[in-house]
Amino acid sequence: MSVSLRRLGRPRALRPLRLLAAAACVLILGCGARRDEAATTTAPVLPSPLIARAALFADPAYLSPRLSPDGTEIAFLAPFEGYLNLWAAPSGDLAQARPLTREEGRGLRWFTWSGDGAFVLYRQDDRGDENWRLFAIPARGGEAIALTPPGARAELVSAAAADPGSVLVTINDRDRAWPDVYRVTLATGERILVERNTQSFSNWLADRGNRLRAATKTRPDGSQEIWVRESRSRDGAGRWRRLSEIAFEDVSMTRLIGFEADGAHIVMIDSTGRDKAALVRMDAVTGERDVLAESPAADVVDVWINPITFAPEAFAVEFLRREWRGLTDVATARLDALDAAFEGDFTVVSRSQDDRLWVVEETAPTLPTRSALFRPTAPAAAAPAATVVSAEPPSMAAGAASPLFEHYPQLAGMSLQPMIAREISASDGLTLVSYLTLPSGSDPDGDGLPQRPAPMVMLVHGGPWSRDSFGFDPRHQWLANRGYAVLSVNFRGSTGFGKAFLNAGNLEWGRRMQQDLTDAVGWAVAEQIADPTRVAVMGGSYGGYAALAGLAFTPDLYACGVSLVGPSNLTSLLNAIPPYWAAVRAELYSRVGDPSTQEGRQLLQERSPLFFASAIQAPLLVGQGGRDPRVPRAESDQIVAALTARRSPVTYLLFPNEGHGLTRPQNRLAWHAATEGFLGQCLGGAVEAIGDDFQGAEVYGLRGAALVPGLQAAAPRPPPRAPAAP
Repeated sequence: MSVSLRRLGRPRALRPLRLLAAAACVLILGCGARRDEAATTTAPVLPSPLIARAALFADPAYLSPRLSPDGTEIAFLAPFEGYLNLWAAPSGDLAQARPLTREEGRGLRWFTWSGDGAFVLYRQDDRGDENWRLFAIPARGGEAIALTPPGARAELVSAAAADPGSVLVTINDRDRAWPDVYRVTLATGERILVERNTQSFSNWLADRGNRLRAATKTRPDGSQEIWVRESRSRDGAGRWRRLSEIAFEDVSMTRLIGFEADGAHIVMIDSTGRDKAALVRMDAVTGERDVLAESPAADVVDVWINPITFAPEAFAVEFLRREWRGLTDVATARLDALDAAFEGDFTVVSRSQDDRLWVVEETAPTLPTRSALFRPTAPAAAAPAATVVSAEPPSMAAGAASPLFEHYPQLAGMSLQPMIAREISASDGLTLVSYLTLPSGSDPDGDGLPQRPAPMVMLVHGGPWSRDSFGFDPRHQWLANRGYAVLSVNFRGSTGFGKAFLNAGNLEWGRRMQQDLTDAVGWAVAEQIADPTRVAVMGGSYGGYAALAGLAFTPDLYACGVSLVGPSNLTSLLNAIPPYWAAVRAELYSRVGDPSTQEGRQLLQERSPLFFASAIQAPLLVGQGGRDPRVPRAESDQIVAALTARRSPVTYLLFPNEGHGLTRPQNRLAWHAATEGFLGQCLGGAVEAIGDDFQGAEVYGLRGAALVPGLQAAAPRPPPRAPAAP
């Protein structure tokens, strides 16, 4: 049976809080309505009071609530002595919460439960180097047990309920590029080799019995193969055989989700034979695939897997907004109950093994994330007797929710701005799904247009193989509160819109991908949303590259740019990729450019902002992590050196103990303080004084700190032995 969304209707959970405006055509479809010319002379409405940066960019008060397998406990991340740590509490009594870890300096970002709930597993790297170590800590408290060695990169493959005392883990201590698979005993940390990776496999998949059963293998041309292991013994050396192929154009659209309970079928998301990725069930013996659900509008991006049957029961697609559809009557009824119980867009983030208790997160542009326990309607299957929930809130009836916590309680009562979904046409006709937030007080009549053109920040997502989405975004709220319109554009190469849209970005860094951003700025100017003389471009990772490329390739378009960990020289970037990216090297070369060929090197040089630094006239703010393994420090050093030699206005902040992004809350706050002051100088928006926002941060002002008010005193110069930008 295939469920197809022939026409996407109103997204689920569009209750009063989620209404964008009365004029749905203008706000959702972007029908081109324009305000009366007389409106441009109307006196502007005064903006709301400034929201403190610390309220938006400090660590959340709570993060990632997850139920234990039996539902009696809930684990979550919350600050302990200033850093995010792992906590646990009875699911019906958060007042009894207890910290499990005491990590200092960086805090934690990821964890999961062991199969029986006796341990909580978490990972940590060394100051951003991405060599993740896996640890297990007893759920009732105790000392953490190191499951993987230092200096190696580890990733969890499986923690199955059928094998609760151990987990499957990949470790690259023997070969940095091709990790081996180990079975690790949680109570002792003892490791047993399960699979020596002699065939260059990646993306391993275990069945529900915690047996290694499938893997993907990358070909030299970037396409992939799916292999399966015929033996079903616990750690038997069964023969591997090739089951299926994935064409290069489908690689980024295909994902193995898991085996069903029978061990004979694999649930996956797959775009083979179609443009939009579909939900598929594949026979693990024959490789035959049955389409379970698809949509002509967008890719399938998420799936509910029943914790009892391991069968898919609902799926989500996301065009303008995420929308869920049930595959069964029970799942449809549960979606209806969620729609009735929650105001914002909801996501089921955790389910007990007996499926009688869920954790649901909800959010909306003006509703910062909050969590609740949810008691679903009739279960889809009989629950095992051993997994009965014993600590659920007594007042909960089927279909009811019980609040857990607000993730950002400091934002309660703050004046937040609505986000507007728009469809913008690129110059070649491609549709670019985009999200606009207007400055505070600029749209008193609620028509989705400011009274007069405003300074605007083009906020570019990273990846670039990811996407911007509708919902609460602290960066949008921050910039709108300071008086800027904010526009985020899903340029070609972004994910979720089908493989033609994704692959339209191949070899188009700095060209058509960048042109999409240029076209979007032109749209905002034509709609009188943006003041053409006051537009900034800002982003991190690929977004940082786009900021550099925007200043270098369209120097008259942007008044200034902000680049955090953005590459400037695509050849040196690709030559420095970490060894554990070996499986995606061919794909990167096909999508960005091949530095191993003369033609590829020429293309990469033509797309590298470094070689066009002489064209950059606008002020630039650069931020860089000193331990970044993805975009090494040299990428920022090179562009700063080139601009410094020309005496162009550039400000350079180095965070010596950060990786690809800013994890320490003090560093994150310092960066946003510097960015706000920089944008205030460039675009004229409101600026909160730096104050104490650099207190406790590890940051050096390597260049141009005097160009941002208050920054020179806040960001110290590096110590004598610290390397400075050339």
